[in-house]
Amino acid sequence: MAKGALNEGVFRGETINTPSMLAVEDAIWALEWAVLEGGPNALLQRTEANAAALDGIVAARDWLDYLAADPASRSKTSVCLTVEGADGAFIRRMTALLELEGAAFDIASYRDAPPGLRIWCGATVDADDIAALGPWLDWAYSEAKED
Repeated sequence: MAKGALNEGVFRGETINTPSMLAVEDAIWALEWAVLEGGPNALLQRTEANAAALDGIVAARDWLDYLAADPASRSKTSVCLTVEGADGAFIRRMTALLELEGAAFDIASYRDAPPGLRIWCGATVDADDIAALGPWLDWAYSEAKED
Protein backbone atom coordinates (compact mmCIF):
# COMPACT_ATOMS: atom_id res chain seq x y z
CA MET A 1 0.00 0.00 0.00
CA ALA A 2 1.30 3.41 -0.91
CA LYS A 3 -0.59 6.48 0.28
CA GLY A 4 -3.61 4.32 1.06
CA ALA A 5 -3.74 2.70 -2.39
CA LEU A 6 -2.58 -0.74 -3.48
CA ASN A 7 0.67 -0.58 -5.46
CA GLU A 8 -0.24 -2.90 -8.29
CA GLY A 9 3.17 -2.47 -9.93
CA VAL A 10 4.72 -5.03 -7.60
CA PHE A 11 2.44 -7.65 -9.21
CA ARG A 12 3.88 -6.75 -12.62
CA GLY A 13 7.50 -7.17 -11.48
CA GLU A 14 8.31 -3.54 -10.75
CA THR A 15 11.15 -3.13 -8.28
CA ILE A 16 10.11 -1.50 -5.04
CA ASN A 17 13.63 -1.32 -3.62
CA THR A 18 16.92 -1.22 -5.47
CA PRO A 19 18.83 -4.49 -4.98
CA SER A 20 22.12 -4.05 -3.19
CA MET A 21 24.86 -3.84 -5.79
CA LEU A 22 27.19 -5.55 -3.31
CA ALA A 23 24.83 -8.54 -3.19
CA VAL A 24 24.63 -8.63 -6.98
CA GLU A 25 28.42 -8.37 -7.31
CA ASP A 26 28.87 -11.09 -4.69
CA ALA A 27 26.57 -13.42 -6.64
CA ILE A 28 28.45 -12.69 -9.88
CA TRP A 29 31.80 -13.31 -8.18
CA ALA A 30 30.53 -16.62 -6.74
CA LEU A 31 29.38 -17.82 -10.16
CA GLU A 32 32.70 -16.81 -11.75
CA TRP A 33 34.57 -18.69 -9.00
CA ALA A 34 32.41 -21.77 -9.61
CA VAL A 35 33.29 -21.71 -13.31
CA LEU A 36 37.00 -21.29 -12.52
CA GLU A 37 36.82 -24.31 -10.20
CA GLY A 38 35.46 -26.44 -13.04
CA GLY A 39 31.70 -25.94 -12.85
CA PRO A 40 29.01 -28.00 -11.16
CA ASN A 41 30.74 -31.37 -11.42
CA ALA A 42 33.95 -30.05 -9.88
CA LEU A 43 32.01 -28.41 -7.06
CA LEU A 44 30.24 -31.69 -6.39
CA GLN A 45 33.59 -33.48 -6.28
CA ARG A 46 34.90 -30.91 -3.79
CA THR A 47 31.85 -31.47 -1.59
CA GLU A 48 32.28 -35.25 -1.77
CA ALA A 49 35.97 -34.94 -0.84
CA ASN A 50 35.06 -32.71 2.11
CA ALA A 51 32.40 -35.16 3.31
CA ALA A 52 34.91 -38.00 3.00
CA ALA A 53 37.45 -36.04 5.05
CA LEU A 54 34.85 -35.53 7.76
CA ASP A 55 33.94 -39.24 7.57
CA GLY A 56 37.56 -39.99 8.44
CA ILE A 57 37.46 -37.66 11.44
CA VAL A 58 34.23 -39.19 12.76
CA ALA A 59 35.41 -42.79 12.18
CA ALA A 60 38.62 -42.16 14.15
CA ARG A 61 36.85 -40.85 17.27
CA ASP A 62 34.57 -42.91 19.50
CA TRP A 63 33.13 -39.73 21.10
CA LEU A 64 31.97 -38.22 17.80
CA ASP A 65 29.12 -39.40 15.57
CA TYR A 66 26.61 -38.20 13.02
CA LEU A 67 23.27 -36.85 14.20
CA ALA A 68 21.67 -38.51 11.17
CA ALA A 69 22.51 -42.16 11.74
CA ASP A 70 21.34 -43.21 8.26
CA PRO A 71 23.91 -42.08 5.65
CA ALA A 72 21.11 -41.83 3.07
CA SER A 73 19.49 -39.01 5.06
CA ARG A 74 22.73 -37.24 5.99
CA SER A 75 23.62 -33.90 4.44
CA LYS A 76 26.96 -33.78 2.67
CA THR A 77 27.22 -30.01 3.06
CA SER A 78 25.94 -28.86 6.46
CA VAL A 79 26.84 -31.93 8.49
CA CYS A 80 25.48 -32.28 12.03
CA LEU A 81 27.52 -34.23 14.56
CA THR A 82 26.87 -35.40 18.10
CA VAL A 83 29.43 -35.44 20.88
CA GLU A 84 29.00 -38.32 23.29
CA GLY A 85 27.59 -37.20 26.62
CA ALA A 86 27.71 -33.52 25.69
CA ASP A 87 25.07 -31.05 26.76
CA GLY A 88 24.68 -27.51 25.45
CA ALA A 89 27.12 -26.06 27.98
CA PHE A 90 29.83 -28.54 26.96
CA ILE A 91 29.34 -27.72 23.27
CA ARG A 92 29.50 -23.99 24.05
CA ARG A 93 32.81 -24.53 25.90
CA MET A 94 34.20 -26.57 23.04
CA THR A 95 33.18 -24.14 20.32
CA ALA A 96 34.33 -21.10 22.33
CA LEU A 97 37.78 -22.66 22.62
CA LEU A 98 37.89 -23.32 18.89
CA GLU A 99 36.86 -19.74 18.14
CA LEU A 100 39.46 -18.30 20.52
CA GLU A 101 42.15 -20.22 18.65
CA GLY A 102 40.76 -19.24 15.24
CA ALA A 103 40.32 -22.92 14.38
CA ALA A 104 36.56 -22.95 13.72
CA PHE A 105 33.74 -20.44 13.86
CA ASP A 106 30.01 -20.85 14.37
CA ILE A 107 30.01 -24.64 14.45
CA ALA A 108 27.68 -25.19 17.40
CA SER A 109 24.39 -26.82 16.46
CA TYR A 110 21.36 -24.58 16.12
CA ARG A 111 19.70 -23.75 19.42
CA ASP A 112 16.59 -25.83 18.63
CA ALA A 113 18.66 -28.85 17.56
CA PRO A 114 20.23 -31.43 19.87
CA PRO A 115 23.58 -30.27 21.31
CA GLY A 116 26.34 -30.95 18.82
CA LEU A 117 28.45 -29.53 16.03
CA ARG A 118 27.69 -28.33 12.50
CA ILE A 119 30.52 -28.65 10.02
CA TRP A 120 30.27 -26.98 6.62
CA CYS A 121 31.54 -29.38 3.94
CA GLY A 122 30.26 -27.52 0.89
CA ALA A 123 32.40 -26.76 -2.14
CA THR A 124 33.65 -23.46 -0.70
CA VAL A 125 35.88 -25.34 1.77
CA ASP A 126 39.03 -27.32 1.02
CA ALA A 127 39.24 -30.97 2.11
CA ASP A 128 42.63 -30.23 3.72
CA ASP A 129 40.93 -27.69 5.98
CA ILE A 130 38.30 -30.25 7.00
CA ALA A 131 41.05 -32.79 7.75
CA ALA A 132 42.95 -30.17 9.78
CA LEU A 133 39.88 -29.74 11.99
CA GLY A 134 40.25 -33.23 13.49
CA PRO A 135 43.14 -32.48 15.86
CA TRP A 136 41.48 -29.20 16.86
CA LEU A 137 38.30 -31.09 17.78
CA ASP A 138 40.38 -33.51 19.87
CA TRP A 139 42.02 -30.61 21.68
CA ALA A 140 38.77 -28.72 22.33
CA TYR A 141 37.01 -31.90 23.47
CA SER A 142 39.72 -32.72 25.98
CA GLU A 143 39.98 -29.13 27.22
CA ALA A 144 36.21 -28.87 27.67
CA LYS A 145 36.20 -32.16 29.60
CA GLU A 146 38.74 -30.72 32.05
CA ASP A 147 36.51 -27.72 32.88
